[in-house]
Amino acid sequence: MDRHSQMSAILSEVSTHSRSKLPSGRNVLVMGEVGSGKSTLVTKLQGVEEYMKGRGLEYFYFSVHDDDIDDQTRCNVWVLDGDLYHKGLQGVAVPVDSIENTLLLITIDMSRPWNALDSLQKWAAVAREHIDKLRVAPEKLRDLEHKIVKQFQEYTEPGSGEDGTPQRRSEEEESVLLPLGDNTLTHNLGIPVVVVCTKCDAISTLEKEYDYRDEHLDFIQSHIRHFCLQYGASLLYTSVKEMKNLDILYKYLVHRLYGFPFHCPALVVERDAIFIPSGWDNEKKIAILHENFQTVKADDTYEEVIIKPPVRKIVHEKEIQAEDDQVFLVKLQSLLAKQPAVTAGRPVDTTSRAPTGSPRTSNRSAAANVANAMPQSGQTSEGVLANFFNSLLTKKAGTGGPGTPGGGNNTPGTVRKSGSKLGLTDVQADLDRISNRETDSDLSNANETPATDGQDT
Repeated sequence: MDRHSQMSAILSEVSTHSRSKLPSGRNVLVMGEVGSGKSTLVTKLQGVEEYMKGRGLEYFYFSVHDDDIDDQTRCNVWVLDGDLYHKGLQGVAVPVDSIENTLLLITIDMSRPWNALDSLQKWAAVAREHIDKLRVAPEKLRDLEHKIVKQFQEYTEPGSGEDGTPQRRSEEEESVLLPLGDNTLTHNLGIPVVVVCTKCDAISTLEKEYDYRDEHLDFIQSHIRHFCLQYGASLLYTSVKEMKNLDILYKYLVHRLYGFPFHCPALVVERDAIFIPSGWDNEKKIAILHENFQTVKADDTYEEVIIKPPVRKIVHEKEIQAEDDQVFLVKLQSLLAKQPAVTAGRPVDTTSRAPTGSPRTSNRSAAANVANAMPQSGQTSEGVLANFFNSLLTKKAGTGGPGTPGGGNNTPGTVRKSGSKLGLTDVQADLDRISNRETDSDLSNANETPATDGQDT
């Protein structure tokens, strides 16, 4: 073969190869709540372990390789921030000229299923608003919507043909398509929609901590599947932590965007690994879930059954440093000194109180009062020493002893009038004097006794 023939063969091979290349410019637009695992899910599809968290609109990609033609390309993945403030950035990800090459993926956080239905409706409305703003030509939009309907109606369960591939319908069968149900594709966006439930490993936590039972999980699935019917969407339950259904998600996205063959049937047995492709589901299949309902009904409002649990407030208690005991007692003493003391229902002159560090002075015994030189007007005690001390004061006041003017007018059981003070030296002197008097009396009695005995004798 001459040089010219070789060049012609190479150009022919390149031309043939270029015609069969994988299409470029395919997009996946990911929406969902903050913290629902959008970026984590996409990085797993991309095969990246660590990434820098962005804001507003993040860009990722995953590789697509076709072994038959030995060609590969990149599928663009745009992750919209969960804050609705950034919803206008959709125009960057999905301009009007790429609407037909875009797939919408909505994530739901299954660790918080009480937000599931509201979240789906919110993000579907955001996508609808954006598509309406693109002002797609009516003819083009009708074609896109018809394409979604056709795909839904022509779905065939994998495995019905040889080598596991879907069996092709005959021309007569293709011309007769089953009618859509009343609640099927009533909200046709014109683009494929995939609903991905993330963090499905949290289902076991819902059962343990929130008492979720099988009927609650079936109730959640029932409502999500009804939503998917309305938009002609597919449904996958995934778990990045346990690597569940991630391979199926990748293969299904490649199937819908690039036309790759897909052989995985619907999976509805494992409650945390559900897969329902677009076109498989209908109202009758969803009704099978309702057969297990006992305490709930199929037509119950979602929010009335799947109730958001009360928020547990975390109280961060401030550590209070205790002050020194002596400092506290001095402050307390100062506070008590400013308040009028009350004993036995009558105000007592505070000048008769000696400083003390305890607020329980009214319960002190008479011995403690003597030790502190703090006799109080009207104070009584059940102790023997207190009665003895009070009797001494009464006797002293009544006999008009030294330093007690007008003692004869005092009533028993009282001490000096307010304003007079009885010092510790006075008390000690009186006690010594009484002690000496009793000793003298004992001695005199001892001396008189023998004289009396002698007279009697």
